[in-house]
This record gives sequence, structure tokens and C-alpha cells, in this order.
Amino acid sequence: MKKYIIKLNNKVYEVEMEEVTSEESSKLSQGGEIKSTSTVPQKEVAASGGENIEAPMPGTILSVKVKVGDTVKKGDLLLILEAMKMENEIVSPVDGRISHVGVNSGAMVNPGDILITIG
Repeated sequence: MKKYIIKLNNKVYEVEMEEVTSEESSKLSQGGEIKSTSTVPQKEVAASGGENIEAPMPGTILSVKVKVGDTVKKGDLLLILEAMKMENEIVSPVDGRISHVGVNSGAMVNPGDILITIG
């Protein structure tokens, strides 16, 4: 595992990334897929141009603070993501209405997994 420090939305995160094996790399170069242990689909398209909120790092969802139909403002708390024994608040980057919640409490997520869509 390699450790990296990433700055995202003025927050600093320390993440660990695992290198893929030559077999996994070969599958990817041939258009194959590597199965994830995540319970969240790897890629989704936001309906009607909504804003996808993606997992910034691997972790476990501790709690989801919104549900479909809720109205949120920029900066409102959407969910709590536990990563590396730290609780990280994921907040809304925009004003809008929640159109999709793709995770539940206890779900394990990987970087880039769609957590919530604000339409």
C-alpha cells in the first residue's frame, strides 16, 4: 500500500492505495472489469444533469443524514464517512433537492463511488 495526501474542497485527506496485480492490469487493458467489494455501483450517471456526490476515499458509511426529496443548501451535512478511524463529514457542494441516495449506514465504499445525487 502506498500513502498519499490529497487536498479536496480545502480539506486534507490521507489515503492508502493498493497497486493492482499484473493479471488485474491485463484485464483492464483488455476491457475487462475488476470486481469491487463495494456495495455501491462504480459508475452511475446523474439523472437530468444532477450533481453526483462521490466518495473521496475508501471507508464505511456511519450514517446518512438525508433522504430522497429533502432540500439541501450548500454546506449542509449529507452523511458521515468513516475512513482510517476518522469520521469525515460529507457536505453538499450545491443547493438542491436530493434525487438519489445510493448508500445505507454500514455500506463500504471506494473512491469515486456515487453516494448521493442532488438534482
